[in-house]
Amino acid sequence: MAKILDKQRYKCAMSAMSTVQAIERAIPVLHAGPGCAQKLSNSSGSSGYFSPNIFPCTSINEKDVVFGGETKLRSTIENSLKIIDADLYVVLTGCTPEIVGDTVEEVVQEFEDAEKPVIFASTAGFRGNNYKGHEWVINAIIEQYLEPSDKKTKGLVNIWADVPYQDEFWLGNLRELEKLVADLGLIPNTIFGYRRGIKNIKKIPEAQFNLLVSTWVGLENVKLMEEKFGIPYLHYPTLPIGAFETSKFLRTVGEFAGVDKDKVEALIAEKEDYYYYYIERYADLFLETRVMSKKFSIVADAQYTLGITKFLVNDLGLFPAKQFITDDTPLEYRKNIEEYFKDLNYDIKAEISFITDGYKIHKEIESTDYHGYPLILGGYWEKEVAAKTNAHYLNVSWPVNERLVMNSYYVGYDGGLKLIEDIYSVVKTRFN
Repeated sequence: MAKILDKQRYKCAMSAMSTVQAIERAIPVLHAGPGCAQKLSNSSGSSGYFSPNIFPCTSINEKDVVFGGETKLRSTIENSLKIIDADLYVVLTGCTPEIVGDTVEEVVQEFEDAEKPVIFASTAGFRGNNYKGHEWVINAIIEQYLEPSDKKTKGLVNIWADVPYQDEFWLGNLRELEKLVADLGLIPNTIFGYRRGIKNIKKIPEAQFNLLVSTWVGLENVKLMEEKFGIPYLHYPTLPIGAFETSKFLRTVGEFAGVDKDKVEALIAEKEDYYYYYIERYADLFLETRVMSKKFSIVADAQYTLGITKFLVNDLGLFPAKQFITDDTPLEYRKNIEEYFKDLNYDIKAEISFITDGYKIHKEIESTDYHGYPLILGGYWEKEVAAKTNAHYLNVSWPVNERLVMNSYYVGYDGGLKLIEDIYSVVKTRFN
């Protein structure tokens, strides 16, 4: 018997249109029904170079289901190339054309000699969610646009992190990762955001290595690039937040890239001095606060649940109650992720649950004894359970309805300080 899934935290694979949108001057061309496109446009909460509300779409109907939608797709691509000034056109498919068997690949191949590149990704919702759709778009770029290069640029590092727009902090986090890599004397290369785009995509095969900062999203991509271009990859599963994890991150990347160890340690010493100066200024606040329990729960995708858990334990000395991972993590990655949550300071281990049903998550939180006012970091929907449990609540994961995030970030030393500010700004409301 079918069950109701309450407060789902991900969208269908065609929401990878947001991944395309995050590439400056790239345009999704949607082969789907108008209902699909409109609903996903409304959920992205952004505009940019080309608004998602007017992305080109075939808007297929009953007639196209009967007779096929290839003609309409061909016409939509042709007119998109004529009317829209873009650098890359990415055709994304919804469920209906894939169910009826439209030959999308063949139609797209007709445009291989077009003035601008046209590629496609199969993103039907029944094939997976938007985390997988993101990977499929990157794979499409690798397989259909890029070619191997004999040229290798020493120190060039392709950086990959979480899913644009699904993660509200994606752009700020990515820029901060670039800065950390550049501080090591390396050359960061990313394809998302301001003035990156197609020129940086073209550099991908020239990189010394790929750096993937993610628990699991993107592993499929870096493995494909290793196979096609011979680019080795460093998988760093934890989003580095705060001093402890960021220093570990710099050491790991530095060693992998062959950066002089003394240079790395000097950089870390400088960064940590700066970080702990601010921590010391408010040490009494952190040590003497009695209005917040030392126990916390996080409700987010694997990336944020792991990254913030490590930060709260290793930097702030808090203790984890159960943590909830909501991205429908593929089964093949779950065992490794469980091990990551056992690698905390003081031999602390965090219990986690891979769960997509918000109702069940809230019931578990309500039945947990936090020994005081808990700290709950999660999506907007956790505001309800936070009120029931008298928790301190911070909206850090999708859906983010209580704040506007433009270029804020939680990555790095400064990102850790920002997260502390956000948490204790909530805590201080109870001082009155």
